[in-house]
Amino acid sequence: MAAQTGAALLLAGLLLALATIASSNTEGDILYSQRQVWKDPNNVLTSWDPTLVNPCTWFHVTCNLDNSVTRVDLGNAGISGTLIPQLGELKNLQYLELYANNMSGPIPTTLGNLTALVSLDLYDNHLTGVIPSSLGAVGTLRFLRLHGNKLAGVIPASLGRLTKLVELELQENMLSGTVPLEILSLVLVGDLTELNVAKNNLAGTIKSSKPRVATVIQDTRKTTL
Repeated sequence: MAAQTGAALLLAGLLLALATIASSNTEGDILYSQRQVWKDPNNVLTSWDPTLVNPCTWFHVTCNLDNSVTRVDLGNAGISGTLIPQLGELKNLQYLELYANNMSGPIPTTLGNLTALVSLDLYDNHLTGVIPSSLGAVGTLRFLRLHGNKLAGVIPASLGRLTKLVELELQENMLSGTVPLEILSLVLVGDLTELNVAKNNLAGTIKSSKPRVATVIQDTRKTTL
């Protein structure tokens, strides 16, 4: 009986290890697919080698103890190209740092599947299209910085569900409409301390009496309230 129990435990451990390796390989495939789409004039992605067991040894990639990707840090790397929808399958990703590059195209709606995401930094690129309403499903999100792009359309009211959000930076885009009340309410019921929507095509004003709000900026005059 003891031998059978030991064998069963060994088998379970082996299956878990194989599942971990398979997951790591899948995430490596996703990131390598993303690399194939990007142009990398500074060769910062040369270590992204699909023949390795997992992507945890690649530069600019961080993993947890289960060899699952938790961070992609490629800010100010000179990369250009679009974001692939498969990024939404990096289920343990907490930080996606792609700011100050030359990214173009839309923000994939699939990023709303990143339910562990804490920080999404896509600012100072050339992204177009709308802000995906699916981002409102990422309840862990604390920092959403999309400023300095060419995003248009309205600000999704679904972002008002992000009660852990601390910073929402949407300035210097081409957004229209008004700031949804659902988002303004985060000043009162959430952790939001900075909301910047300056230099867009937004109508209306923003007011708040809550002392802990650092800056709330609406128009090109950059009025701090």
